[in-house]
Amino acid sequence: MTETADLEKPIVVIDDEAPILLAVDTTLRMAGLKPVVTCADSRQALELLDRHGASVVLLDLNMPFVDGETLMPGIMAHFPDLPIIVITGSIDVETAVRAMKTGAFDYIVKPVDESRLITAVHQALKFGELRQENQALRNHLRNGGLQHPQAFDAIVTHSPKMTALFHYIESIAATEEPVLIRGETGVGKELAARAIHTLSGRKGSFVAINVAGLDDNIFSDTLFGHVKGAFTGAEAHRKGLIEKASGGTLFLDEIGDLNQGAQVKLLRLLQEHEYMPLGKDSSHRSNARIIASTHADLWAMQEKKQFRTDLHYRLRTHRVWIPPLRERNDDLPLLCDHFLHQAAQTLGKPKPDISPDLLPLLGTYPFPGNIRELKAMIFDAMAQHKSGPLPVSVFRDHMARSQASGHKTIRHSDAGDAPVAFGSSLPTIKAATRRLVQEAMQRCANNQTQAAALLGISQQALSKRLKNMPHDDS
Repeated sequence: MTETADLEKPIVVIDDEAPILLAVDTTLRMAGLKPVVTCADSRQALELLDRHGASVVLLDLNMPFVDGETLMPGIMAHFPDLPIIVITGSIDVETAVRAMKTGAFDYIVKPVDESRLITAVHQALKFGELRQENQALRNHLRNGGLQHPQAFDAIVTHSPKMTALFHYIESIAATEEPVLIRGETGVGKELAARAIHTLSGRKGSFVAINVAGLDDNIFSDTLFGHVKGAFTGAEAHRKGLIEKASGGTLFLDEIGDLNQGAQVKLLRLLQEHEYMPLGKDSSHRSNARIIASTHADLWAMQEKKQFRTDLHYRLRTHRVWIPPLRERNDDLPLLCDHFLHQAAQTLGKPKPDISPDLLPLLGTYPFPGNIRELKAMIFDAMAQHKSGPLPVSVFRDHMARSQASGHKTIRHSDAGDAPVAFGSSLPTIKAATRRLVQEAMQRCANNQTQAAALLGISQQALSKRLKNMPHDDS
């Protein structure tokens, strides 16, 4: 059975009884919780913690020289974020409760139950991670700037919404817990997952797979692997992606499309950090960090019993929502220039200028395919470009085809999906139409073609309305 990766800092056990130290050390290591450092003399405890650090301290209360109740305030003063689990005899439970009121995380009664010990240590580790995450988030808010901006170099943006998202990603990247990335198709969910992996400092690989459409057997074979002879055609051992991502990150794209059988197996992997290759009767432990993504509404799928509630909650320990391109139109100039440069290099052409009409036109379009769609539009326009500015007609044709295929081309206002507000008296249809046309023309800097696209009518129909507007009755 493989073991989990070493903790960054050891679990420190302070107890004067050698059998207790040996039993706790063995139990923790067998559970994959290591390294473990033991201390039999409480007088040396603070020096040992200064030298090695600690992720969790297991502290006996009843010891010679310096008892645990006396030692604990000193540990907390030097290491305020360090979770402490006190170990006590059954007759000293009141002392343990007093220690918890002082700041201990938990207590365990001797003789130490293995299951209780492992559970308490796992919970203390998670508690410590949350403390670190909260502290990191406070530091981000206090300091303002990103600590590692280079981790986000692949994401082209200067949107305040995305900057806020980067701050959150920095604060959660080092934890072991799963991350659920949500967002529409084409917003860059895998780029965000790669940034999390880079910031995590994990030494293993980033391994990505799209799980949409994988049935139970293919999912198991792909993720968990198989041994020779596991099924007809299994002529050699095959490593699964979990094993390939050991010590790194496994990215599961489109998790909302995973079938029920595969959902059960993924849940076990998340809960127990264990998996079983096909054809093998013993479990392997996994130390890969899981990041999942989806464009689907998992809450709605959960209500319809299409996605397991327990799996949903396990996946969404940390949640990242990437806004669609229509909500960050301030990135359009930067993205257009970036993709135009890429397209010019790929196609071996000089980079043309961008027509002044292009950005206002793109600002009226909701981009159902988001950044991926914008990139495709620019590459298509660049392929057709011969001379002069980039042809705007290519973009107009794309938007018209999108509208004809059922995609709405009317951009939501900054108020989102809020209904139009009216006063105490309603305007007539003609007056409301006039106001709508005026608003569209104002947004599009009096460009009739762009305003017509925004209103969902032809340019000729808009021109006719503009000519008749001064004569409309209110």
